[in-house]
Amino acid sequence: MTYVQYELNGQVGILTINRPDALNALNSAVLMELDLVLDQVDLENTRCLIITGAGDKAFIAGADVAEMSSMDEEQARVFGEFGNAIFRRIESFPIPVIAAINGYALGGGNELALSCDIRICSENAVFGQPEAGLGITPGFGGTQRLTRVIGSTSKAKEILFTCRNIKAEEAKEIGLVSAVYSSESMMDEAVKMAKRIASQAPIAIRNIKKAVNEGLDLSMEDAIQLEVDLFSACFSSEDQKEGMLAFLEKRKEKSFKNR
Repeated sequence: MTYVQYELNGQVGILTINRPDALNALNSAVLMELDLVLDQVDLENTRCLIITGAGDKAFIAGADVAEMSSMDEEQARVFGEFGNAIFRRIESFPIPVIAAINGYALGGGNELALSCDIRICSENAVFGQPEAGLGITPGFGGTQRLTRVIGSTSKAKEILFTCRNIKAEEAKEIGLVSAVYSSESMMDEAVKMAKRIASQAPIAIRNIKKAVNEGLDLSMEDAIQLEVDLFSACFSSEDQKEGMLAFLEKRKEKSFKNR
């Protein structure tokens, strides 16, 4: 792979967008490699995924304007649909995905972060949706996920309409990120969080993600039924028996086998 690197740290996968000379901007080649790398994640043994950007200046500075500038309407539709399909894949990926945001997360970079389950960032992180200043709308889910993530239509529209940048502390205040760390410690904190997630029962974690994601689009009655279905399904797993036995035996050590 040229633009996307992947490594496994125990049960934690680390996916790095590696195009630092272009501030990790997303072009068609990057998106294709991202799709291919997601295919390679071993979901049996990998229990959490971290997505970050190479270097300390940018997570992803946006979609590649140089590539987009020559597109016609049909080419733009294909590009938008492809990017949306990949981001939707990240959003619905079976295991939790953490965005470790270092530096700029603008346009498509913010949209990729929004598709992740958890977002943490460095003190120098900057977020925004600058598309209207380029004569376009967000095309990779920004108009839909931003409101859902921060829980305020007014604030989301302000960000989208004004194209202003959001610094790290404000991003935390409005719920765009969970935590802000120093640039030096941010990646270590992401790995620490991922390892803590990986230490829990993986079937339960997957079911929690499914319940939260799918339940948001259901009535409360249907969402509660989905939760009950996923809750009860855990009782057919070996991991449920191990987790409860460890609790009863007052054991801190648990051996979850994803079965």
